[in-house]
Amino acid sequence: MICKKHIYILFLIAITSIFSGCKETDWYENYKVKNKSPFGTYIVYNELSELFYRYEVKYLEKNIVDYLREDYISAYDEANYVCINNHAPKINGGGIAEILEFVKEGNDAFFSLNYYNEYLKEALEIDTENLDFSAYNIPAKLKLLEGDLYLKNNDFLNQPYSFDRNLRRNYFTSYNSKNTIVLGTQEINGTEEPIFLKIYHGKGAIYLHTQPIVFTNYYMLSGREKYAEDLLSYLPNRETIWDPQIRSSTDSDGPNRSESVFSFFWRNSSLKWFLYVSFFGLLLFMIFNARRKQRPIPIISASKNSTVEFTHTISNLYLKNDNHKSLVDKKIQFFLEKVRTKYLIDTNNLNNDFMERLALKSGNKLRQTKYLINTIIALNKKQSCSEEDLIGLHKMIENFLKRK
Repeated sequence: MICKKHIYILFLIAITSIFSGCKETDWYENYKVKNKSPFGTYIVYNELSELFYRYEVKYLEKNIVDYLREDYISAYDEANYVCINNHAPKINGGGIAEILEFVKEGNDAFFSLNYYNEYLKEALEIDTENLDFSAYNIPAKLKLLEGDLYLKNNDFLNQPYSFDRNLRRNYFTSYNSKNTIVLGTQEINGTEEPIFLKIYHGKGAIYLHTQPIVFTNYYMLSGREKYAEDLLSYLPNRETIWDPQIRSSTDSDGPNRSESVFSFFWRNSSLKWFLYVSFFGLLLFMIFNARRKQRPIPIISASKNSTVEFTHTISNLYLKNDNHKSLVDKKIQFFLEKVRTKYLIDTNNLNNDFMERLALKSGNKLRQTKYLINTIIALNKKQSCSEEDLIGLHKMIENFLKRK
């Protein structure tokens, strides 16, 4: 007869055997900062504080557009924006417009991507070619892709940087030569093709690179970290924003976000079945053993606020008719009325004197105040507004009025 002690021993042996079969090298190119697999970016992210010493490295846990509109205005004077990934799925037309405005003011942006979407290509006036695009999901083919990369700066002596796997024949086929210079190349079919560009824009610059694989853990630990260091040395020593291209903090893989127990179980098939059996057993327990301890308490509905309900109905009517311009106009009228009643400032002339007085009385920074008022002036001139314009204006006004 098996006693309780023997059951515990058998259970521990089973769990140990399950865990021992779960450790397998992950060769997927994930580019995640928390991932210590060969093609994660754990090492380069944690070394950025050494490269940009004395300055903060900000891990972006929201969309770059929301960050620039809501947080950046009062966060830094100037900064670097870094995006190292397979592609940038969260950057659309509005997103690249915000980044270009960010660069125009004197900041720098650094992209290292395998694939540049049409929004980026059109806005940056570039085109690319990836001769090994079809090999992306086949590790055996990627392992065979090797080659030499070069940097054109005299400080680097035009020395080749050799890489032994996952190096695609990915390069720029066209760019605007009036504002662009080639900083790096790759030898492809006997010809040196551009893979690293610098695009001047306003007071800042945009750096484009086509080989993000060089920033992964595999190359940081194989004696080839010098190339990644030389690439990032083009950026000024100042605060840096790292964009992992996530939608929100709920799906973040940030350095301060710990992995849940369930996510670890879910990534391993044997542990996943353990969860299934456990939940099935719990369900059976609830069905056959759960008892109601007291009679149900009747729900007493609170009195409805018809004013709020009416407001929701009217706003939904505007939204369903895509009449975002009317909502924008009403939002602006609400804000200006708030300025007149709360700060006792005349809103007939939204000039520089008005902005300075409003910034002083509201306690907001002058730069943030000018950004909001200029946005209001621009939206007033528009014949129609998009949903993105409405949401952006709402967030800016809410953030401005929170300041006391």
